[in-house]
Amino acid sequence: MTHDTADYQRPPAEVRFADELERLREDDTGHRPPGWALSLTAARRFVTGDDALGVTRKFVGDTALIDRALVTLATSRGLMLVGEPGTAKSLLSELIAAAVGGTSTLTIQGGAATTEDQIKYSWNYALLVSEGPSTRSLVPAPLLTGMAEGRIVRFEEITRCPPEVQDSLLSPLSDRVLSVPELTGPDAMVFARDGFNVIATANTRDRGVNEMSAALKRRFNFETVFPISDFATELDLVEAEAARLLEHSGVRAAPRRDVLEVLVTTFRELRNATTEDGRAMDRLGAVMSTAEAVSVAHAVGVRGWFLRGEPGGAADIVECLAGTAAKDSPEDLARLRRYLEQQAPRRSGEQWRALHAARHLLPG
Repeated sequence: MTHDTADYQRPPAEVRFADELERLREDDTGHRPPGWALSLTAARRFVTGDDALGVTRKFVGDTALIDRALVTLATSRGLMLVGEPGTAKSLLSELIAAAVGGTSTLTIQGGAATTEDQIKYSWNYALLVSEGPSTRSLVPAPLLTGMAEGRIVRFEEITRCPPEVQDSLLSPLSDRVLSVPELTGPDAMVFARDGFNVIATANTRDRGVNEMSAALKRRFNFETVFPISDFATELDLVEAEAARLLEHSGVRAAPRRDVLEVLVTTFRELRNATTEDGRAMDRLGAVMSTAEAVSVAHAVGVRGWFLRGEPGGAADIVECLAGTAAKDSPEDLARLRRYLEQQAPRRSGEQWRALHAARHLLPG
């Protein structure tokens, strides 16, 4: 199928990287689990990159984690990715689903208002009234579709759902069957085809909001996705992702490396509550993740280009940080102000001086 994605803000992984997936399929000589589009080694190369085939690295993290995740999906256990917000859990689940099942769009977004209908199936009520329950009036949701077609189903932020909604996964994950009691005969049971499994995500700040039942936990293997530990790796990732987003936004100026160094350093120190030289400082309650750093870098470039026709500088960082730091607690704004007043002057460089000079731009 040909996709015209020129005006898509964010096409799914199987569309964005269709050429890479095709090259991997043609080169793939490994053993494939039943129902998989790629072997485990080819799926790993899709995520971690393969220079020889021109496959880009898409996830910065532990390769062993990816191996364990793929092995889990080849078994009868679901995969649960947990970690701090912004550690690319959703990106990893999307990439794996695209590599394993060929599509990443069978997605359930968890929340307080998520219902079983949005997970399993619902009905076309006009047809239901006129014809009664039938496969024609049945409207499949991601879980039913994934089971019937042998695809990976993604369940984002599962712990935001009420426990009784989460437990709708119990039978599909244990017995690999979904009952449709309104129908009769063979249509009343949907049996999972080869290739079906579930990848769920949960961030550690939500764990305990709606705790998973012990029965459901037993049906998942848990893997923790940690923040990027290496400064240079995080900086390169923020630069690459910000450049991609800015290009899509019509910004023709690449982000400045020195500005991004200040941004990433600030995020890492506020996230870890420790400066690079080991001084303790206040920890922000807000999420200062790599994903948030990319978002701020994108906003800095947009401000600089569309307001002044330039790439954006440290003053723009201060303007954009205010919304990031103050979204959870007003006290975080005070902590950010102390950082700009006390830590920024200790650093050398034009952008650090500009960051300190722009501290008055913080509201309040």
